[in-house]
Amino acid sequence: MSLIKSISGIRGTIGGKTGDNLTPIDTVKFAAAYGTWLKNNSENEKLKVVVGRDARISGKMVQDLTMNTLTGLGIDVIDIDLSTTPTVEIAVPLENADGGIILTASHNPKQWNALKLLNSKGEFLDGAEGAKILEYAEQDNFDFSEVDDLGMITRIDNYMDIHIEEVLKLKLVDAEKIRKAGFKVVVDGVNSSGGIVIPDLLKKMGVEVVELYCEPNGHFPHNPEPLKEHLTDICELVKKEKADFGIVVDPDVDRLAFIDEHGEMFGEEYTLVACADYVLSKTPGNTVSNLSSSRALSDVTKKHGGEYNASAVGEVNVVQLMKDSNAVIGGEGNGGIIYPESHYGRDSLVGVGLFLTYLAEKNISVSELRKKYTAYYMSKNKIQLTPEIDVDGILKAMEEKYKDEQISTVDGVKIDFPENWVHLRKSNTEPIIRIYTEAKSQEKADELAENMIKEIKKIIA
Repeated sequence: MSLIKSISGIRGTIGGKTGDNLTPIDTVKFAAAYGTWLKNNSENEKLKVVVGRDARISGKMVQDLTMNTLTGLGIDVIDIDLSTTPTVEIAVPLENADGGIILTASHNPKQWNALKLLNSKGEFLDGAEGAKILEYAEQDNFDFSEVDDLGMITRIDNYMDIHIEEVLKLKLVDAEKIRKAGFKVVVDGVNSSGGIVIPDLLKKMGVEVVELYCEPNGHFPHNPEPLKEHLTDICELVKKEKADFGIVVDPDVDRLAFIDEHGEMFGEEYTLVACADYVLSKTPGNTVSNLSSSRALSDVTKKHGGEYNASAVGEVNVVQLMKDSNAVIGGEGNGGIIYPESHYGRDSLVGVGLFLTYLAEKNISVSELRKKYTAYYMSKNKIQLTPEIDVDGILKAMEEKYKDEQISTVDGVKIDFPENWVHLRKSNTEPIIRIYTEAKSQEKADELAENMIKEIKKIIA
C-alpha cells in the first residue's frame, strides 16, 4: 500500500508493514516527533495539544495511539474525539493549546488515515517546521517522561457545538434571514463527522434538512472526494425532494460543494467565488486563491474594487499570502473557504453560513446565483515522464517561449492569456508534469491542454 511523509504530515493506508504503511509503530513515531518538536520550541513548562478525528474506521485506534504517545512525552491532551478539521483548528486557540493534531486523510478512501499538524494558532505548520518534524521522526531518538511527569487526557465532547456557535456569531452570518427564507436542503455527509455538524448547523438556522449518508460510521458510500461523478445520489435526491439545493462535504469537512435545485453541480470552484462575492459586497478588500484556481474569483474581486493575488498550491501558502495582502477572504478552488474573521483554515461550516445568508439576501435560486458569474471550464491533465528527463528545464523552456504573456513562476509556470490560462507544475514525488487549463468552454480548455502537451513533447524530443 502506501506511506507518504510530507511537511504537512504523514498519510498512509492502515495495516501492512512498518515504514510502508500507517502502522501503529509509524503513528507513534510521528506523534512522538511532533511532541518532541513542540517541547524543543516552547518556553511553556507544561504543554497542551488538541486532538480530534473524522469518522474513519481506523480513527479511534490512531487517536488512542497518538494521544498516549503525547502523554508519554509529558504533554497534556484535550481530546475532542469525533470532530472536523476546522473544529480542531478553532479549538487550539480557544483552549490556549500549544498545537493540535487532526486525524484524517481528508478526501482519501476509507483505508487511508493521516496525522495533520497544527501550531499554537490552530494553523498548519510551514515547510521548515514540517521538515524538522520529519527529521526527528527519522532520528527515532525520543526522550519520554518518567511516571510522575506523564501528561493527562481531558475529554471535551461538545466542540462541534462550540464550532457552530462560533459560526453563528459571525457578523456576516444572519441566521434570522436564513430562517425566514425557509430553505429545504439535502445534506450528503459521506458517513463522517459532517453528517452530524452540517445538519446541526442548518437546523440552528431554521433550515429543513433531508439527511443522506449522515451516519458517522466511516463506511463511505461513494468516493469521498466531492466531484460530480461521485454525487449522483444527492443530485437525484435534491430533485425528488424538491429541495432548494444540496450540500456536500468531504470526510473532514474542509471542502464544500453545492447542488442546485435542478440536481446540477454549482461547481466547487464557484463555492469560493459566491462566498467572496457576498463578503466583498459588505467588506471590500483583497482576495487570494492558489494558481490552479478559477479566474472567476479575480473577476469578482475586481468588480468590488479589490486586488486578487494567487499563491503557490497548498493551504499554508494561501494563508500566508492572505496575511501578507490583508485579504478579507480566500481559499482554494476545491471548495475550501478561508475567512479570517473566523480563522485561517478551510471551513465548510463558515462557507455554509456565508452562502446561505447571501442566497437569502438575494432571494434567488442557486441556479440563478450561478448565472451571475462568468462560466469558466477546466481541464486537468498530466504527462508521465522518465526519471532522467529534466523537468525544470522543460518548464524553463515553456516560460521562455511565452515570455510576452503574463507569467508567474511562484509554483511551476502559469501562463495567463487574455481569454484563458495554463498552469504547469511538476510533481514532488514522481516524474510528472501536471497541466491545468481554464477557458470559457470545455472544448477550448481541452484544446489548450492538448496543445501544451504537444509543445512539451516537442521539447523532450
